[in-house]
Amino acid sequence: MSSKGSVLRCDVTGKILMKCFLSGMPDLKLGLNDKIGLEKEAQLKSRPSKSGKTIELDDVTFHQCVNLTRFNSEKTVSFVPPDGEFELMKYRITEGVNLPFRVLPTIKELGRTRMEINVKVKSVFGAKMFALGVVVKVPVPKQTAKTSFQTTSGKAKYNASIDSLVWKIRKFPGQTEATMSAEVELISTMGEKKLANRPPIQMEFQVPMFTASGLRVRFLKVWEKSGYNTVEWVRYI
Repeated sequence: MSSKGSVLRCDVTGKILMKCFLSGMPDLKLGLNDKIGLEKEAQLKSRPSKSGKTIELDDVTFHQCVNLTRFNSEKTVSFVPPDGEFELMKYRITEGVNLPFRVLPTIKELGRTRMEINVKVKSVFGAKMFALGVVVKVPVPKQTAKTSFQTTSGKAKYNASIDSLVWKIRKFPGQTEATMSAEVELISTMGEKKLANRPPIQMEFQVPMFTASGLRVRFLKVWEKSGYNTVEWVRYI
């Protein structure tokens, strides 16, 4: 991200985890809103695709239970699952990424031994959603001697072991914003260029039922010769 807040480069690395508690040897078919799969499905049905928003998956890798021959020919994820939890697939997306937050930092040098840091974080996901366990890490010089904070939400402190201001917010609602202001005092031997080669700000969080990639499960079909009933449940993190 540039100093003006525009995104320079963005990609998402994601995975699909499954928990399977099915008896027998059922055959499962997973449908996603990926562009190639939807276009192939429409082609097989001899009609135009009316799928709405689609995404392009890059660098896809599958669990060994996935039928790769069927995927290559039909672009469907078909598999006989092992028992318990396993990683069905990994993927990467480089276009159309939905950023859940915007981070707007400003840093001012107040002489040779003081800095003023302001960080505004805006949530851009839906107002009915929320992020949990939000942690913002703002790197500061190793020569930091003293800090003071003001926050509109959560708590902040200086962590000398990682040379960062650590701002924690337990729950962050959608379509809201929070700010942290900090004054940083440095030891007097600090050089002129306090801001040179500063690492980027880092964020950690979970937003239940939100995907930055836009990937969605359209269906999960189960075929088993005894024909027992199944219950499917999908959770996005």
